[in-house]
Parts: sequence; structure tokens; C-alpha cells
Amino acid sequence: MLSRILSDTVRPILFKIGPLNVYSYGLMMGIGFLVANYVAVKEFKRRGLGVDFANQVTILAVVFGIAGSKILSLIENWSDFVKDPIGMAFSPGGLTWYGGFILAAVVILWAAKRRGFKFATVADALAPSLIIGYGVARLGCHFSGDGDYGMPTTLPWGVDYSRGIVPPSAAFQGFPQIESKYPGGIVPNTVLLHPTPIYEFLACLLIFYVLWQMRKSVQPEGRLFMVYLILAGTERLLVEFIRLNPRLLFGLSEAQLISIVLITVGTAGLFYFHKKPDTVRT
Repeated sequence: MLSRILSDTVRPILFKIGPLNVYSYGLMMGIGFLVANYVAVKEFKRRGLGVDFANQVTILAVVFGIAGSKILSLIENWSDFVKDPIGMAFSPGGLTWYGGFILAAVVILWAAKRRGFKFATVADALAPSLIIGYGVARLGCHFSGDGDYGMPTTLPWGVDYSRGIVPPSAAFQGFPQIESKYPGGIVPNTVLLHPTPIYEFLACLLIFYVLWQMRKSVQPEGRLFMVYLILAGTERLLVEFIRLNPRLLFGLSEAQLISIVLITVGTAGLFYFHKKPDTVRT
């Protein structure tokens, strides 16, 4: 029953308005940015950073987040990009979250310095909005069935992604450990899979709750963002073990390797704040 309900929500095109298609992925990404902006505005006002700067940061996150996501995706698929640079560059698909996160963080750091704000203050204010915006946008991956799903499963909430834009028979090509389990080496489109985007959405809701509860009490400034790095990195590290992604090093995917870096940075930051709280308190 649950499996059928979740499978029925896989709809790349939600509805049409005249000749225009409303795509689930784009809609959820837009909603994710709106939710993140709403949360950021509340925190920026509370911290005295200003609503106008919160809106500016949201715009920067949208523009450079998408640009960074596309750039890293093109690097990941370099051979395909060389064959069709125009088509790949302007394709609406092919976005890698961590590329957008890194580029947007650099640009927002620059914007904060121009305004005379400490990056630690801005980062703390953004932490809750980052995780909830990411979680909402992940639902777009589920609704569209874009291939960001997980491995086959027999759990009662396994999802049939056959109606997605990237069906399992195509997504699992090049994964012999999975293909070998099916006749002819072809994974059936109707195979039930882990709905990893939903797992991430639920994990992000939990992390958002933790950060939101901590935001007024955690000192010095910068520490909340370090907690965000650890929790967000851990969430992505764990979900990747059951997610469809190539393994690059030590049996880990690219996202897992980046997650480990974020967890390490966050842990080192917390250790630094613990050892030298007076030098970083504002």
C-alpha cells in the first residue's frame, strides 16, 4: 500500500497551464529556495543583518548555486561534455549539489565582507535555511524520478520509478553488481528502489529542527554552522551507501568524499571554538 502511494507521486510533469508544462523538479527547487529565503529572513532580522541582505544572499545562492552545480556536473561528465558542449551546458538537468554549495559559499563570503559582516555571523544565520531548502528541493528528485534514487529493496516503501525521466533500466547501466542479478543484465523499470530523496527530506527536517532549537544558545558565532556541516555531511555520507552513484575512491562516491571533508572541517571548527572561545566570540 505505502509502496503504491509513493510510486504514484513520481510525476515529472505535475500539470499543464495551456501549452506550458509545470515540471516537478523545477517547482520543488523553486519552493525550496522560497522556504530557505523565508527562514533566512527571520534569522537575518533577529541577528541584525537586515532583510535586504537576506534577499540578496538568496539571489546569490540561486544564481551561483545553479551555476556551481552545473559546473561540477560538467566536470563529472567531462567526456560527454566534450562531445556535446552546447547541449550539456544548457541542458536543464545535470546539477550537482556540492558544486553549487561551494561556489555560492565563496560568493556569499565575498558579499558579507563587502557589507562589513562577519562570515561566521552570516553562516550561522544561513545554516537552518540551507538544510531545509536542500531537503525540500530533494523532493523534486523523487517526483521527477531523475535517477537520484537508491538501490533495489524489498522494504514495504520501495518505489517504482518507471515513470521517471531516468528509468532504472537506463540508470543502472554500468553497474554490473546490480545488472548481474537480473536476466540479460537489464534492470526492470518496475523494480522497487529505495526512495533516497525522501530519506534525505526526512533527515533534513530533523537536522533543521536541531539547528533551529540551537540557534539562540550556541556560542561563539560560527559554531552553529560547524554543527550544520557535520550533520549535513553525515546525512549525505550515510544515504550514499544505498544510493545509485559511481564509486571513486575506497569504495566511496564523490559526494561521500566531499561529505567527509565537510564533516572534518566542522569537527575541526568545533574543536577550535572549544579550545579558543574567547578569541572568536563576538
